[in-house]
Amino acid sequence: MRKIIHWVHTSVDGHIDGPQGEFDWPVMGEELSAYSEALSERADTLLYGRGVWEGMVSFWPTAESVSDHPHVLAYAPIWRGTPKIVVSTTAEESEWAAAIIRKDVAEEIAALKQRPGKDILLTGGSRLAATLTEHGLIDEYHIAVHPVVLGGGKPLFRPRADRLGLRLAESRACDSNVVVTRYDRA
Repeated sequence: MRKIIHWVHTSVDGHIDGPQGEFDWPVMGEELSAYSEALSERADTLLYGRGVWEGMVSFWPTAESVSDHPHVLAYAPIWRGTPKIVVSTTAEESEWAAAIIRKDVAEEIAALKQRPGKDILLTGGSRLAATLTEHGLIDEYHIAVHPVVLGGGKPLFRPRADRLGLRLAESRACDSNVVVTRYDRA
């Protein structure tokens, strides 16, 4: 069965964006970029909630025209070439989205996991991740902790009614700046 991998950047104080929704603080150094690209190589499907999708589709289709950062140059063709699924009741149809899931999210994603193929990479966000976590559909959590305190914003994990047990699988420093920790469902 395919795995769902949640890849997310967070601040030291546990926020995935700043108080005004800003996402200008993650720094993609050489090692962190390589880690991100290796996750992408494991997947043949990218999965997004509406908020992250809007950010991704506004940048990655033409990313090389606005940035010559090595990560941008390496990841843009990967992003464009990988099928993308968006979970949203309001997202507009897009040439970049292979499918939009509008209802029965847990059932649709569970069925997607059963199909043949490589893993599925859920990038960023907290709402979709919370829904999939609630239904036991996320297999691995890859969390990049950046050395910044944002003082507010969306929390990495939404409040839950019960405890979620995870098992540490790996932890490493990237670029002497960011700690990436991988947790598997316990």
